Amino acid sequence: MSNDNVLVFSTDSGRISQPKAVKQAPKGDGVVRLKRETKGRKGKGVVIIEGLGLEDKALKDLCKTLKKQCGCGGTVKDFNIEIQTDDREKLKALLEKQKFLVKIAGG
Repeated sequence: MSNDNVLVFSTDSGRISQPKAVKQAPKGDGVVRLKRETKGRKGKGVVIIEGLGLEDKALKDLCKTLKKQCGCGGTVKDFNIEIQTDDREKLKALLEKQKFLVKIAGG
């Protein structure tokens, strides 16, 4: 769709809002991967949990549970969970307890 055909303003009703696209959770291979990353974080390590395949609300609830059980901070970004800890083994055990197939990725 070209930008030339998009109606932005009408004298009858004012500003016209465009329908928002709904983001879908990416489909993975069924394996949850735990990656440790420090790039761009001034040397502080975070664990990125990828491949959960959950919707936004379920991701936020899982993130809240993991943060509480690890005693650290974290957030949800682009259908991934970022936990501010280096303890991937503890996260792996917590996720396996919730019936996820988990692999530790990277070094």
